[in-house]
Amino acid sequence: MSALPDHHGALALELAGELVWLLPEKALYWPRERMLVIADIHFGKAASFRALGVPVPAGTTSANLAALDRLVARHGARQVLFLGDFLHAKAAHAVSTMAAMQRWRALNPALALTLVRGNHDLHAGDPPLWLSIAMADEPMHLGPFAFCHHPDLLATGYLMAGHVHPVYRLRSGWESVLLPCFMANGQRIVLPAFGAFTGGHAVVPEADERLFVTSGDAVVEVPASPRRDGR
Repeated sequence: MSALPDHHGALALELAGELVWLLPEKALYWPRERMLVIADIHFGKAASFRALGVPVPAGTTSANLAALDRLVARHGARQVLFLGDFLHAKAAHAVSTMAAMQRWRALNPALALTLVRGNHDLHAGDPPLWLSIAMADEPMHLGPFAFCHHPDLLATGYLMAGHVHPVYRLRSGWESVLLPCFMANGQRIVLPAFGAFTGGHAVVPEADERLFVTSGDAVVEVPASPRRDGR
């Protein structure tokens, strides 16, 4: 599982004999398939909070769609695969959220979309048919990979998963910062949450795991050390 830096701050990594790019924007790109892999975008999460009376900012759906547009254009992606939790809850079907997504889809009719259902998707329900998203249950196999939402799923192939929303605390003296991270070992890689309003879970890597943090501008590997405990 070798790694080397690539353009636009991405990090090239070989997984299961395939070259993939870990992107600073918290996504993974598989060049051979021209596929963007996105975990935990949670469309409509802010709308779901507002429906419960929690005053959170609007505009996260537009921010997520704009981020997708930039990645598709930069890498020439022909397809996007979502690793679960596409919609946050039933309230994510709010008129404003659906209208923004419908406008975006009309501007990207040739882009192939696939969703591997996650736990939030089971409660929110499938996206509207007009989004033209191919639906799959986990695991979905393609090439050497098993695309899942849950990283602990038993499946053949090298797992790509989300669900955890992993972040890692980097320390420098008394200073520290939490950064989204990719977690990889010989059997699986866990992607950070892509959504603009998703939060994160501070992770403690296992002995055989490698961590790759993203600042938003570049992906770098965290050197292994006795104090790499994420706390």
